[in-house]
Order: sequence, then C-alpha cells, then structure tokens
Amino acid sequence: MERPFSFAVDEFYHVYSRGVDKRKIFDSNEDRVYFQKLLFLTNSTERIILRNLSRGISVYDINREDTLVDIGGYALMPNHIHLLLHEKQEHGISTFMSKLLTAYAVFYNKKVARQGALFDGRFRAKHAGEDSYMHYLYAYIPLNIVKLIQPNWKEEGIKNLPIVKQFLDDYPFSSYLDYLGNDREESVILNREPFPEYFHKLADFKDFIHGWLTYKNEEL
Repeated sequence: MERPFSFAVDEFYHVYSRGVDKRKIFDSNEDRVYFQKLLFLTNSTERIILRNLSRGISVYDINREDTLVDIGGYALMPNHIHLLLHEKQEHGISTFMSKLLTAYAVFYNKKVARQGALFDGRFRAKHAGEDSYMHYLYAYIPLNIVKLIQPNWKEEGIKNLPIVKQFLDDYPFSSYLDYLGNDREESVILNREPFPEYFHKLADFKDFIHGWLTYKNEEL
C-alpha cells in the first residue's frame, strides 16, 4: 500500500505498519497487551504519560480528553499491524501513528536491549473511499489472524472450520471480539460511531465472516 496522498478530515483509511526487515514486533502476549493499551492511551490530543501503563490503575479508565482518530478495527500480527481509522481532525492519523509507533518502539527496544528502528519506515495507508473496499476491510482485517494457524487458507480454503472459528473467538488481540459484542475492557479502544453500519445485528456479522471463511480462493 502506498501513501502518496494527504489524509482528509472525515475520511476512512486502512493503515498498516510492519517490522523492519519483516522482523517480529511482538515476542509475547505481554507485548501485545502493552500495544493494545497504547492504542487507547496514545489516541489523545494530550501528552501521553507512559508511567500510567505500569501503575495499578486500568489504562482504559483514563480520561483522554479529545481523541486524535476514531479506531474502527485492528489486528495484531507477529510482524505487522492493521488498523481501520477515521481522520477526526487535520493531521490526526499522522500524529496518532507517530505517538503509537514511537512509544511501542521505545518500550520494545528497552525490553530487549536493542537500538535502531523497529518499524519499516513510515506507516502505509490506503484510502477506504469506496463502500465496497470499506465493507471488505471488515473481513480482511480480523481474518488476517487466521494465517497464524493456516497460512495458506486463502488459496486452499479452510481445512477445519470449527477450529478456525474457535481460534478467532479465543484470539484477544484484534477487534473481532468487540464486533461479537464481548464485554471486555479493551472494547473502549474502538469508536465505531463514525463508521458505516453494515451489521444491524450480531447474526449479520457472523454470517458475513462465515461467508468469507467458506468461500475458497476469494482474494482477501
């Protein structure tokens, strides 16, 4: 995905960033939990206070004042991340991504005693201006994680649908569970209000995901 355009206020974007040289950016679930907290904490017009992450309080209870972007979806993969973002204000996405990636890189490099860039240059983005592409992202982003248990599922089809669905239900490091209506503290990472409402009830979303999982060779 190239990013030769300027972000426009009130538009939607698929944002992607991966580790330099495709290296892993998450070594453990603790790393992923930390990144999820940063998704919430760095999405603020206020200066972030990273020591809040090590205190006994819940990060998700912090009053962030005004947010930079609206997050409609996300998925954390071993060496990259996917985000669905809404540009709330001028430079909102750029500022948010700078705060997010910098804060995580500082944390990770300190943890493993390394120096240098963690992410591969600047993040990439694609404008989700067409309704068909936006709708597609509601499957593409959460279903990325299926590759963790069946790397070639898009080409070969799902080998064991119940196992894949259970994996999706058990994987806490994406917004998939929030679309299922799970009551968890990470749900406040999202603000789905500005995004198109494609699913009027839970069954609609489940049917949508089932359709993608059972359609072999669909290009996701």
